[in-house]
Amino acid sequence: MTGWRGRKWAVITSVVGTVFIAAGAFWLSFTALADLARRAGIGDGQAWAWPLIVDGVIVVSTVAVVALAGERAAWYPWTLLIGGAAVSVTANALHAIVAADADVPAGLAAAVAAVPPVVLLASTHLTVVLIRTTTQPATDAAESREPVALEVMPTESPTPELARLVPAEVPDRRVRAVELRESGWSNKKIARSLDVHPSTVGRWFAGAHHVDEPEQPRAVLEGATP
Repeated sequence: MTGWRGRKWAVITSVVGTVFIAAGAFWLSFTALADLARRAGIGDGQAWAWPLIVDGVIVVSTVAVVALAGERAAWYPWTLLIGGAAVSVTANALHAIVAADADVPAGLAAAVAAVPPVVLLASTHLTVVLIRTTTQPATDAAESREPVALEVMPTESPTPELARLVPAEVPDRRVRAVELRESGWSNKKIARSLDVHPSTVGRWFAGAHHVDEPEQPRAVLEGATP
């Protein structure tokens, strides 16, 4: 339990760190894409919505990919994630090429500008995985918990009280009735013990009596009709 608490605090610290990193990457990407939107002719009052849409798709689709891991429907958030990441990285690189100083190589400016969206993608995915990890041990413990089977040891000579509390199984009731009858029990007492009607006990003993009686041979007279 102590080891798990230490691991939990480590995970929480990692989550907080990745959230701050993701916030910084989102802000850098946001400002670059908003400036690119203004340069593309979008008004200052609406330019902020374009980077929010592009980078917001990355965040939402990353969470959906982790949540639907192993499901057939995961292809759709994966498509959104790949598309959103491609648009964000490309737009950040283009903005860097357009806005960079003349003495800065275009390739270098594009590579530097592509870092924030990539970091945003990685940190968002890492944050979701870490959050899921903090709840995983509780789930495993619940799944590994097995019901405890209680074993009742039978006694050699059950008392009448125990016989009344735990009636014998149906196939063994007649045998138990014979044993109780030999012990001097009445039909009513046997019926209460086995949880049956007294008439049922009577039929059991009547049937046993007829079975025990030997069959008398019938003399067949010659010439007599059956």
